[in-house]
Amino acid sequence: MFELITGLLLFLGTHSTAIVRPAWRARAIDRLGVAVWKIGYALLSLLGLWLIIQGYGDARASLDPTILYQPPTWLRHLVLLLMLPVFPLLLAAYLPGRIQQATKHPMLAGVKIWAFAHLLANGSLADVLLFGSFLAWAVADRISLKRRGLGSESVPGASAGQWNDWIVLIAGVLVYLLFLFWAHQWLFGRAPLG
Repeated sequence: MFELITGLLLFLGTHSTAIVRPAWRARAIDRLGVAVWKIGYALLSLLGLWLIIQGYGDARASLDPTILYQPPTWLRHLVLLLMLPVFPLLLAAYLPGRIQQATKHPMLAGVKIWAFAHLLANGSLADVLLFGSFLAWAVADRISLKRRGLGSESVPGASAGQWNDWIVLIAGVLVYLLFLFWAHQWLFGRAPLG
């Protein structure tokens, strides 16, 4: 569990500098330069992600996991429905169009839906730590962006195009189906339909 918590603190902490210390972040970028900042940011994020994966995997493999609640089976069907817009929203963050415009911050919307859906279906302490932390971070980041008056232009991506929404929808649903029928089992050892 230590690895999971350390990874969450490192990954989400790195991703929270603009939320909690925007002036410090700006000074650090000015002092270090954009390239050094991005390299450091990427390395810390990757280390945090690796620790999250290791820690969560170890917690899931535990013979005696701490169960906080036992979700009813029917919630799995709701989770499948809730997960449908997640991948299109993640793609919409990088492909400007009506979806991005309507959601303002589609990446954060996707993370919130993903985390909430997984909290509905999983009730161990490790699940609540992982998905609850990401949900809390996404909510805090969205509030911070609104207070700072930042729109979706803060995420660099492709130029606006008339086909972006169609690309987002079609590619997003295809990635969802890939995860549903194969990738989730391969990556995480648990089949959503199993």
